[in-house]
Amino acid sequence: MENPPRGFLVEVSDTQNHVPVDSDVLRRLVESVLLAEGVDAATISVALVDDAAIHRVNRDYLAHDCPTDVVSFVLSDDDEPLAGELVVSTETAARVASEIGAEPWNELALYVVHGLLHLCGYDDLDDGSAAVMRAGEDAALSREGLINPFRLRRPTSA
Repeated sequence: MENPPRGFLVEVSDTQNHVPVDSDVLRRLVESVLLAEGVDAATISVALVDDAAIHRVNRDYLAHDCPTDVVSFVLSDDDEPLAGELVVSTETAARVASEIGAEPWNELALYVVHGLLHLCGYDDLDDGSAAVMRAGEDAALSREGLINPFRLRRPTSA
């Protein structure tokens, strides 16, 4: 049996105008997260879109009739190298960053990391798993010299 190919293919599709994005920096962020998660081969596509586009994806694939920050799709089986797609709203990133006083790129990077961690098997369905995921986000962003903008959010009162 042949060894599977090693390495990463990261494709970036940028159809938005809300956050300036350097595709090479984004690819390096993706590769850094995958390496830290022990992934040695992956094909990842990242689609940078506006709220209208992510709203359609969220409605059509997840039955949520609203825009969101990031949607992730695993496209590979467990016995194959990781393949996945992230759809990321830069419009949401720009809006939230403005609301909390963060840099739009940091907010966008958080969404990308969050989506990648979902592709790597993390979930945030309960407080415990969400805390583990937050720690993974913090570590990934810190490695890139970024502050997790989630930490700038103020708790909301019920």
